Amino acid sequence: MNQGRKFHLDLKKYGMVIALVVITALFQWLTEGVLLAPMNISKLLMQNGYILILAIGMLPIILTGDIDLSVGSVVALVGAVTSKLLVGEARMPVALGIAVGLLVGILIGIWHGFWIAYVKVPAFIATLAGMLFFRGLTLVITQGKTIGPYPDAYQYIAQAYLPDVGGASQIHLTTILIGAALIVVFLLTQLQKRKREISYGFAVSGSGVYTLKLVVMAGLIAFATYWFTRFKGAPVILMILGILTFIYSFVTEKTVLGRHIYALGGNERATALSGIKTKRVKFMTFVNMGLLAAFAGIVYSARINCANPTAGDGFELDAIAACYIGGASASGGVGRISGAIVGGLVMGVLNNGMSIIGVGTDWQKSIKGLVLLAAVVFDIVNQTKKK
Repeated sequence: MNQGRKFHLDLKKYGMVIALVVITALFQWLTEGVLLAPMNISKLLMQNGYILILAIGMLPIILTGDIDLSVGSVVALVGAVTSKLLVGEARMPVALGIAVGLLVGILIGIWHGFWIAYVKVPAFIATLAGMLFFRGLTLVITQGKTIGPYPDAYQYIAQAYLPDVGGASQIHLTTILIGAALIVVFLLTQLQKRKREISYGFAVSGSGVYTLKLVVMAGLIAFATYWFTRFKGAPVILMILGILTFIYSFVTEKTVLGRHIYALGGNERATALSGIKTKRVKFMTFVNMGLLAAFAGIVYSARINCANPTAGDGFELDAIAACYIGGASASGGVGRISGAIVGGLVMGVLNNGMSIIGVGTDWQKSIKGLVLLAAVVFDIVNQTKKK
């Protein structure tokens, strides 16, 4: 592989990471250091956790060439259901209420998956109908009113920080230990990956460049760990996002199901002719989306400490935008979970940074629209260069 070609691939792979760094640096300067203040970083993660969860669920659907417009309404509906179970007269145990909320999401995913995968209703139409139907159900359940507050145990998932095993020490030992473990896992994983690529005869970067990359990434993890220790330690939602990112990255990149999802998005007819059960694969992506949309609904309602009939409005667009900004292809078959997370962080930093410097919501929407358009154009240009 010549150097020009390799540089092009690296640019595509790390382009949005570079963009995230540049945007963060810009707003760090514009906000006079407020953006990256330890407290603001924690709040930024809490405020965007549910969008990142939706993006993780949305990516497999986009990989198959489909889309789900109902997730914002599902977020609202699950919040309404849990509020009735936990805040109303029922006063159900928190764990059971959360389980019922997740079950509602799974049933919604089954509903969408059936119509889309087996009846062949276009995903755009089926999920648009779901968006309207479930928003209406939310209004019926809440009667147009805000319901709250939730029990403290319910709020924990979205508002709490990891407990410190070091007790009352000034250093948040739990966060330090997690950061150290992440560095070790990262280094071992990368070394095994490089060894495997060399054994298969793949082109790899030089030892100097590779070592520099490892040192930089390990340094970033160490710095982030230290930064979180400066304000209460790592938020619980950060650990949840880390676990979800690891699981879904493994499923999409290392399992048979993941390969089938990518193949389906690349060419559905050829995938079906090869013997892959495309209907089942598509069905499972929507069931998974229903589950994660319900989880996002629980996180969001726990974050704002109430169920609101207008909750989740526009969340589906933010989740879809996060996937496209993170490198997913509009035609399907291309994208990574890590890219969707980066895309979601770009949106989060833009929202947070513009709010701090006083940019109105009207201009915020306009700027985010231009960022989304630029990301899709970047993808199209890259696809054109391959041909």
